[in-house]
Amino acid sequence: MNRFTKTFERTRNENRAALVGYITAGDPDIEKSFEILDAACGAGLDVLEIGIPFSDPTADGPVIQRAAGRAIQAGMTLEKGIGLVSRLRKRHEIPIILFSYYNPVLTMGTKRFISEAVNAGADGALVVDLPSEYSDEMTRHIDAATPFSFIRLIAPTTDPVRRRKILRQADGFVYVVSRRGVTGVGGIDWTALSAEMQELRQETNVPLCVGFGISTADDVKNVSKIADGAVIGSAFQRIIEEQPQTAAKSVAEFITVLRRT
Repeated sequence: MNRFTKTFERTRNENRAALVGYITAGDPDIEKSFEILDAACGAGLDVLEIGIPFSDPTADGPVIQRAAGRAIQAGMTLEKGIGLVSRLRKRHEIPIILFSYYNPVLTMGTKRFISEAVNAGADGALVVDLPSEYSDEMTRHIDAATPFSFIRLIAPTTDPVRRRKILRQADGFVYVVSRRGVTGVGGIDWTALSAEMQELRQETNVPLCVGFGISTADDVKNVSKIADGAVIGSAFQRIIEEQPQTAAKSVAEFITVLRRT
């Protein structure tokens, strides 16, 4: 049984959505970033997405864009991000995902990326701008016996035929984008999202996690009613931006609040 399966079985038994946290690697600097990631895992985060900073983060809103800029200035790279996974794996057993745009992965080489990510202890990768139709560029390097997932995305604009094709290939969990637009910006139509989730439930047994615009305890509570996991990103990055010296403690405290919902 892989870490994803164990985690989502446990959170279902606890009658709550898994708390999935996106945190940009290297923000505000590499060592403080490790402290923040370590504290987040220790505070009760269920799944960690380590964001690899990219110079043109087109899916992200201004908060994560600024975080990526700071991380790049601090010297963060994909290789160093994988190094953080290795350090965290020595201390924590939660699922860890490398969240990246495709350019850094392509530059490293997809075969090398998969090999090094697996060896570091990562459980999967989410490459936000690599369409599912081209995912074979990465998945062909994953050994069938290796528990490493390529996380698929479903957006409000994904048509039903393409959606079914994506879901047939999904494992680990499916990242369901809650609304159009970029991260951290705009509200959520919970009625429309709930209807979409009901449709997805009929098409897959893979856990469904909702992201984009999830930032408060009330949001997590709403997600718990319709999905298996709630993805929070910009809210963490805002804490890091505003409180860089005490970010590890503040992020951990925020996670504790979210886990009480």
